[in-house]
Amino acid sequence: MEYKCCALLTTALIFVMLVNGNALQCARGSADSVCAILDCSRACTSCNIKTYRRCCVEGAITDYFQMDQFEKMFSNRDSLEVESHANKAFWDYQSFITASAYFQPYGFGTTYINRKFTGTKEVAAFLAHVATKTSCEYNVTTKEPSASSLCHYKKTNSNSYYCDEQYKNTYPCTSGIAYYSRGALPIYWNYNYGEAGKELDVDLLNHPEYIEQNATLAFQVAIWRWMMPIKEHQPSAHEVIIDYWKPNKNDTLGKRVSGFGATMNILYGDLVCGQGDNESMNNIIAHYLYYLDLMGVNREETGPNEVHSCAKQVVFNPSSSSSP
Repeated sequence: MEYKCCALLTTALIFVMLVNGNALQCARGSADSVCAILDCSRACTSCNIKTYRRCCVEGAITDYFQMDQFEKMFSNRDSLEVESHANKAFWDYQSFITASAYFQPYGFGTTYINRKFTGTKEVAAFLAHVATKTSCEYNVTTKEPSASSLCHYKKTNSNSYYCDEQYKNTYPCTSGIAYYSRGALPIYWNYNYGEAGKELDVDLLNHPEYIEQNATLAFQVAIWRWMMPIKEHQPSAHEVIIDYWKPNKNDTLGKRVSGFGATMNILYGDLVCGQGDNESMNNIIAHYLYYLDLMGVNREETGPNEVHSCAKQVVFNPSSSSSP
């Protein structure tokens, strides 16, 4: 029996996860060995046990995350306040579950690190980012930070087609097509649409609108972004939230540690992080903590505030190479 490695793909070339190579496989222990030791080396080129961390993949997200929890997280997404948006009733629990099933063998929401399960906090973290990136741009009177989330599935920008001609040979832009923000955790630019489509076997380069028409695909693209490092030798959001990534000396000097704060650093760079205490960062953290509560995870088990925050972290990539 085989399971794919925790890191979906191990090499990213440039801004927002241009990856090199295919997903590789490592052998897991026998089927009757619960959470057998699995080598998840960064290079993932062989299955010999010689890494600083050991992890395994087990179970499914539906084992611990149910529809009623999803509905509590996004209780207001189909209310009158979002009636004017075309995507009313677009997002649903089953679309997320179907999308995540593709990535679960890679460790999304299903990873154990040193026999400690990390899946619940990863799903809470991922959905916290989704909530803040799809939130309606007005205030809804509620005590729940996520009530107006899962409102948008795209954000157009008529001033840019997000077409980088540097990649005209590998991911040529389609005439008249704009590669603006789409998805539950938005992607931009022709090369990201091309690479995500390649992984998911969908022609997103010529038909980016597919993401707007299919909630499962919108979630799949978001999870793809979550699992991919932005650049070579950098961690993915997946790796830092499950505590698989090991900071080096430069990371330590830059106050970068595994945890929720590092996911913001990876996804948004200095648009959110390294700016001290700020509203955008605190809003994302508030969603994460709220979701941990809904999923029955003790906040203290996920680490102190310094782990949740990226206020003092040196960013992995400056704004010129960070995704909006």
